Amino acid sequence: MSWTAIDMPDQTGRTAIVTGGNGGLGLETARELARKGAHVIIAARNLDKAAKADADIRAGVANASLDVRPLDLSAKASIEEFAQSVLADHESIDLLFNNAGVMATPEQQTADGFELQFGTNHLGHFYLTYLLMPALLKAGGARIVNTTSTARFNAGKYDLDNLHSRDQYKTWEAYGISKRANLHFAMELNARLAAAGSDVAAYAADPGFSKTDLQATSAASGGFSQRLTHALIKVSGQSAARGALPQLRAGTDPAAPGGSLYRPKWVTQGVPIIGKIGDKLRKPSDLTGLWSASEEDLGIDFDVAALVAATQ
Repeated sequence: MSWTAIDMPDQTGRTAIVTGGNGGLGLETARELARKGAHVIIAARNLDKAAKADADIRAGVANASLDVRPLDLSAKASIEEFAQSVLADHESIDLLFNNAGVMATPEQQTADGFELQFGTNHLGHFYLTYLLMPALLKAGGARIVNTTSTARFNAGKYDLDNLHSRDQYKTWEAYGISKRANLHFAMELNARLAAAGSDVAAYAADPGFSKTDLQATSAASGGFSQRLTHALIKVSGQSAARGALPQLRAGTDPAAPGGSLYRPKWVTQGVPIIGKIGDKLRKPSDLTGLWSASEEDLGIDFDVAALVAATQ
């Protein structure tokens, strides 16, 4: 059965956060949420680009309710400042799209000493979700959607003792590790929320091969493999608007079961459907191990059951 943005239910009265809402999948996600009446907080590191995204959405969506705020997912201090500012203005949050990311970068570290791709794509969103969880729990039936990628299959051996690829950095493998972590975080978060009796649900969404500025940025700063990937996606990829449909469906379809992975029907492109998660990506020890490693890296205790209990 086909599903497009037209099928999204009305979002009037709901507050949504879209990380990386200044371009690509995030921009299209923010656009369609605004079109359906949601108040959308565009979280972005590049505020000049975010301002252009804001103007682009307003030009086509009458009365769009938008709010641009700075967020650098590679820095804990920035994540804390963003969360504090949002919580000061919003008692509850209905939708959190953990969409932003970096791809296939040369080996670098974040401001807090994490491998850049794992630190930004996974740890940044893990920490943001932790900080925003009280507001998510106060909203009836809130949803959290993590953007993963087919690159999760390129992650190599799942070494929980070296998630930062220390002394063995491989560009695409490190990206794959971060994208597998996005999937596993969604799965484990949903399981913990359900076990605690919460009506908040978490999802993963894979955009397939989508033509976004993420590939262009990667190609400009990387080597042959990055340029080849960019060229292949330019030829065979789908538009960013279509690539955003899996996360939009996960976030808004009333029938979407928590813990699901939404992806294009033909893997790289097509209508958004629920995709199978193979046994190798369902190992409980991997999911819980990632959770514990993330808590240790960030120096937090992300106790979902306690957070749920505190809001009841």
